[in-house]
Amino acid sequence: MFAPTKTYRRWHRKVNKNQKRYAIVSALSASATTALVFARGHRIEQIPEVPLIVSNDTILDLEKTTQAIKLLKTLNAYADVERVKNTRKIRAGKGKLRNRRYTQRRGPLIIYHKKNAPMAKAFRNIPGVDLLEVSRLNLLLLAPGGHIGRFIIWTKGAIDQLDRLYGNYKKPSSDKVDYRLPFAKVVNSDLARVINSDEIQSVIRGRRKQRRVPRKKNPLKNIGVLTRLNPYAKSARRVAMRQSKRNHEKIVKVKKASAEKKKLPFTDKAKAGAAKRKEARKSNGAFKKLLLSQ
Repeated sequence: MFAPTKTYRRWHRKVNKNQKRYAIVSALSASATTALVFARGHRIEQIPEVPLIVSNDTILDLEKTTQAIKLLKTLNAYADVERVKNTRKIRAGKGKLRNRRYTQRRGPLIIYHKKNAPMAKAFRNIPGVDLLEVSRLNLLLLAPGGHIGRFIIWTKGAIDQLDRLYGNYKKPSSDKVDYRLPFAKVVNSDLARVINSDEIQSVIRGRRKQRRVPRKKNPLKNIGVLTRLNPYAKSARRVAMRQSKRNHEKIVKVKKASAEKKKLPFTDKAKAGAAKRKEARKSNGAFKKLLLSQ
């Protein structure tokens, strides 16, 4: 769109409420899967569990950045912050002139349950770390760039509030009217284990033989296929080859004769030319006399 900084630019897109909730609960579910968190690049080798839950609510009262760093080191989550530091670099192109000079990856996301908690000041200067209140979950932080599986650190109060906000498979949400969690289509996501189980293998049919598709051949290039389509093609090609051979022999013979003719000595050529001119003069004189007599 022209003039992107104008106020009439369409900055927002309307998304259905149920669709947004579906995306949020899907991102939360993915953050509890170790393989997906690893796939996003997070360093979680040393942490005790995924998702990581801090049972002590004293984290909410932290006010100093040194205290926040000490907590992350205690949880063995500071390796992910160091990874973020190493990815910080200057942006390519003109974007570096537009208040976004540096780029860096995302680190841990801390979700807490108390509004206006002082911990926000403690973590705001740590690179890559974001904070969210559990009642205001943001999909852009839960799945940055549309990639699910972010490393999330929960407070105990925040994880307890999830049932009240989104409900569970036994009862609906108490905060959202008639909202129930979407049921998973596949209970066991290990498809290889499902397919190779005895129950499945006992009822499926055996492996089919691979049907060999005949290769299509070009009759203009393949004499065998052409002969099957036109039995006379072989005889016609043989005749054409014989004729081509005879023509080639004639050309070779003519070239040989002309080459021998060029090799004659100059005196013989001159004599032959003089005799030819003499005969031509005689014939021309006889023809003139014939015309005059008539």
